[in-house]
Amino acid sequence: MTHDHNHEHDKASPKDPRPRARALQSLLVEKGLLSTDAVDTAISAYEEDIGPLNGAQVVASAWEDPAFKQRLLEDANEALKKFDFDVGIQHIEVVENTEDVHNTVVCTLCSCYPWSLLGLPPTWYKSPEYRSRMVREPRAVLSEFGVDLDKDTAVKVWDSSSEIRYMVLPRRPSGTGGMSEEELADIVSRDAMIGVTRVTPPGADEETTDEVVQTDD
Repeated sequence: MTHDHNHEHDKASPKDPRPRARALQSLLVEKGLLSTDAVDTAISAYEEDIGPLNGAQVVASAWEDPAFKQRLLEDANEALKKFDFDVGIQHIEVVENTEDVHNTVVCTLCSCYPWSLLGLPPTWYKSPEYRSRMVREPRAVLSEFGVDLDKDTAVKVWDSSSEIRYMVLPRRPSGTGGMSEEELADIVSRDAMIGVTRVTPPGADEETTDEVVQTDD
């Protein structure tokens, strides 16, 4: 893994699963079991209508409403019923980043991921390199994503599975106290909800992203 995470992690590599996925798709289309229109519709829905907008809305609401945040951390599936989207039958758990703890998510066996909240998973999330290294040397991997943690900050790596899908509630950055929930949702990235980046407010540099807005909870 290299430092340029907006680009390098999305590039194909010899271990990239995309060629296999495309080959499988071509085979299904050739046999008449799948239409290209159906594939395009599904991809468009996850890219434009579902994620990561749904997850960003959840984060913004938790930042603004301490009572909702508490419910979200205690029982995410129940708390998520306040939104008009459906997370299906998957069990969701939300883990909160704090001053003392940084959470990040991986799926060591395959690529289990909360699609209904975050949309399509990034290619690097499915790569064997990320899946193996994140559990062995999370600080090094996070540093490559641009997140250098203090030695006193604990790192928790959560292994998603078919039974449990994790989402990170990132820390709210400073300078966002007067922003609406819609504006807050706009600054929450998919990668921050996987726990490999921080949330950066508009116009801020990386050095300010560890500062957080004080809330009443």
